[in-house]
Amino acid sequence: MSADWLNYHHLLYFWTVAKEGSVTAACRKLHLAQPTVSTQLKRLEQRVGEKLYERSGKGIALTDIGQVVFRYADEMFSIGEELVDTLQHRTVSRTRKLLVGVPDVLPKLIAFRLLEPLLTLDGGVQLICREEPLDQLLARLALHELDVVFSDAPASGLVRVKAFNHELGSCGVGLFGSEELCAKHQDGLPGSLENAPFMLPGAGTQMRRNVENWIQQQGFRPKVLGEIDDTALLKVFAEAGLAFIPGPLAIRSEIERQFGLRMLVELTGFRDRFYAITIERRIRHPAVLAISEIARSGLFLQRGRRKSRRGAKM
Repeated sequence: MSADWLNYHHLLYFWTVAKEGSVTAACRKLHLAQPTVSTQLKRLEQRVGEKLYERSGKGIALTDIGQVVFRYADEMFSIGEELVDTLQHRTVSRTRKLLVGVPDVLPKLIAFRLLEPLLTLDGGVQLICREEPLDQLLARLALHELDVVFSDAPASGLVRVKAFNHELGSCGVGLFGSEELCAKHQDGLPGSLENAPFMLPGAGTQMRRNVENWIQQQGFRPKVLGEIDDTALLKVFAEAGLAFIPGPLAIRSEIERQFGLRMLVELTGFRDRFYAITIERRIRHPAVLAISEIARSGLFLQRGRRKSRRGAKM
């Protein structure tokens, strides 16, 4: 017997306990006595060498390792159930899950454009999307809780996670404002932006660095009213005519149409880059691979080239 052999009965008991939320509920499901199930769970933990769950009130809470084991077990036993259905000549339509991480600072319209093709992929994909700070998403990625993280910043060496950055493309950056605000500042650029109201993305983001570097190059000092991580909220402030905000040109038409904004000027020389981050050197998940190919061939290359008759360049 291989030293790496795993008792799948023990794994089945653990999977059932995790799904049902408690040992007691799992025993009812399995038609087994509680001491039997508890003993098998302990043997699985001994085999794995890690604690898989903790008692939490009348239920259980999975540890980080327990979540990893559960995810693999869930995939295995779900496939097993489908196999039984197939052998019994039932119609089976298997939908594969794709667990995606999206940083909370990534523009929502960009995230939508990246994920939209999933809804039309052959074979069906069930999207499970988590939104958190990038470092937390990378930690989930390392624990196999996510298949991919889409981001406008690469995973840096400062994060202790072995991950690979797959660039999807890049696009220019524009400065957007309401019609009234743009009309007030459009003559005499860039000097007309001296003391103009700005709202900026959170510190540390690539968009923030692009804007600050551009402002420094142009030699004016805006009135920075604040910084907001949520890009959708930034656009609401701009829609109210309170400030100029930066935005990626890949979604320029959506920004102008949905929020009634206008691009005042393009920040020439600066581009936003977007990445698919995985723990694999090469992308293997078919859904992630499909999204990557679509993004490279369409989202950034085509949308980022659109011009506006009213938008100046600097």
